[in-house]
Amino acid sequence: MGLVFALLGAAAAVFLAGAGSAIGVGIAGQSAAGVVTEDPSKFAKVLIMQLLPGTQGIYGLLVGFLTLSSIGLLGGNAADISTATGLLILAACLPIGIVGLISGIYQGKTSAAAIGIVARKPEQFGKAMLFPAMVETYAILALLISILAVTAIPV
Repeated sequence: MGLVFALLGAAAAVFLAGAGSAIGVGIAGQSAAGVVTEDPSKFAKVLIMQLLPGTQGIYGLLVGFLTLSSIGLLGGNAADISTATGLLILAACLPIGIVGLISGIYQGKTSAAAIGIVARKPEQFGKAMLFPAMVETYAILALLISILAVTAIPV
């Protein structure tokens, strides 16, 4: 049963953070498409803004890989994990899953607003990047906690 909980943790990290990124990239992409329709020369700047919410999915994937490696599934020999250890691994994966979901969505909304800045004042691109980057901070903190927790659990 412990292996099931550990796998659930890896899946939650990947699924939740990935869903947040997909939603966030979609939100920002809608704004970016509108800007490019009006001024195709701004494509590169708005594409960068659109890609920012995609990092949460990468973070969730990283924790998922670390978890699968930790429990031996990537090496071909699954460890015999107690239920308590499986639950610990599940709990360790939740920070990046939950924070990745929420921050991906809100970073997409913030990126959409920043794309609006670039649409009107392209010279303010650097300042506009700071707004979605602030949301990224919390995803990075959640990533750090999940990595530290997953790697600290003896399997």
